[in-house]
Amino acid sequence: MKTSIRFFDDKPVRSVWDEETQKWWLCAVDVVGAIAETTNPRVYWATVKRRNTQLFAKCKQLKLTASDGKQYKTDVIDDDMYNALLGILKGRKKDSFQNWMRSLNSSLDEKSRNKAYDLFDSGTVNDIEVGTVKGLQQIHAYLFGGLYDFAGKIRTKNISKNGFTFANAMYLDKTLKDIEAMPEDTVEDIVKKYIEMNVAHPFMEGNGRSTRIWLDLILKKNCSRCVDWSRIDKKEYLRAMELSPYDSETILRLIKESLTDRIDDRELCMKGIDYSYYYESE
Repeated sequence: MKTSIRFFDDKPVRSVWDEETQKWWLCAVDVVGAIAETTNPRVYWATVKRRNTQLFAKCKQLKLTASDGKQYKTDVIDDDMYNALLGILKGRKKDSFQNWMRSLNSSLDEKSRNKAYDLFDSGTVNDIEVGTVKGLQQIHAYLFGGLYDFAGKIRTKNISKNGFTFANAMYLDKTLKDIEAMPEDTVEDIVKKYIEMNVAHPFMEGNGRSTRIWLDLILKKNCSRCVDWSRIDKKEYLRAMELSPYDSETILRLIKESLTDRIDDRELCMKGIDYSYYYESE
């Protein structure tokens, strides 16, 4: 089943692909929760639906994964019903939500996300070298090819973020060779390797999104595990990665607590991409 999650003001908006109608449907409750100023969007949506039966007569119910990890039949709406719902809803965020929806699939980030989906759906991910610098370059080139002229290319300039300077470009080739040679025998080994690659930050942009896929491929190969990124809070993850050059235990704990053996679960994989891109959003 094809599903997708976007985040508007840190609120998830789920969508699901319907084979019968050959289009994406939005979760009605999520749209209401993003726009309306209500503490119970489920009740709010039920009231709107009951009072406007003709508008939402063709509302479908498709299975979506809830916060408890289980799938439930959920009210979903298509573009026509979405526009009708916008005409009914009230809230200060309605205009910004509409602008956000219009930007989907047109921004560089969204184009890269779609490339990440295709990396797995096309089977190309199976051709990636696991745990090597070349493999990381292959991932980066796929995600950002046609979007950045430096896609897949190791940077030659020094970069920094929030006062932290990443590996010096002058010595980056040797640094990357040393990281590539690091062991991958245990989860602890793999996370240490992941931390060092993050400190190296080999690309001008797109390091986090590429390296999280790289990490999962190493875990799958050596431990038959991958990370369920939806279980790691954005703020906790960013803080843990900020601390990781000096304190690896925090990110190690977050990752170990979120490991799963569902390495062939397509929905989990796609959800992982959604959360990975969410980590990078402002």
